[in-house]
Amino acid sequence: MKLTPEQIDRLYKFTRQHYVEWYDLQTELVDHLANSIEVQWQENPKVSFEDALQMEFKKFGIFGFMDVVEKRQEALNKRYNKIVWQHFKAFFTIPKIVITLFSFFLMFFVFRNYANSENLILILFFGILTLFWISLFLQSRKNKKQYQKTGKKWLLKEIIFGHSSFAGLSYLPVQILINTDFTDNIGILKATLFSLLFVSMALCEYIILVIIPSKAEDYLKETYPEYALENESI
Repeated sequence: MKLTPEQIDRLYKFTRQHYVEWYDLQTELVDHLANSIEVQWQENPKVSFEDALQMEFKKFGIFGFMDVVEKRQEALNKRYNKIVWQHFKAFFTIPKIVITLFSFFLMFFVFRNYANSENLILILFFGILTLFWISLFLQSRKNKKQYQKTGKKWLLKEIIFGHSSFAGLSYLPVQILINTDFTDNIGILKATLFSLLFVSMALCEYIILVIIPSKAEDYLKETYPEYALENESI
């Protein structure tokens, strides 16, 4: 005995009612619930659909689907971080390493020789952080507009367009600046540290806000085979 299309729709609605808002995760849960309900019917055909659904849901424990959601979020965040790291490492291979080294030595020269290096460092770092958060906000808004058109959220897409774990790391440079003594001149060690930090931040920002979003469709199709089918019909 198989579930009807109406019953499948009911399972999707059920997952949404229990705070699963991403379509990819909803689909995984619906497949699991549907298979489990059909197994129940093989053993006892008299069990109603709703009773079978409630029995399966109880197996997830008192937190319901939350454990499944958290594990999926953790897995996709790891995948996203791996993608960022791969792109970051690419800037230290030929020919991109030329641009990376040039940027580092340029910042080092400026920090060592500019009369007001302390003020320049503060301006540059807070400037790049401000740009990061503004761009993240705009990308998140763009993703919400796309969701309004399709009516479906994809967890990896949410991570790419504004909910990355790298966003939290943007506070690290602020802590470094707050705890840095600028009463002395910018020496070689400080110039090296801030040059490395600034170039690394700039690279990460470029990767997170430009490179990965530009390749988002490829990553989504690679992660979700059904994503391509869903978007072909739009």
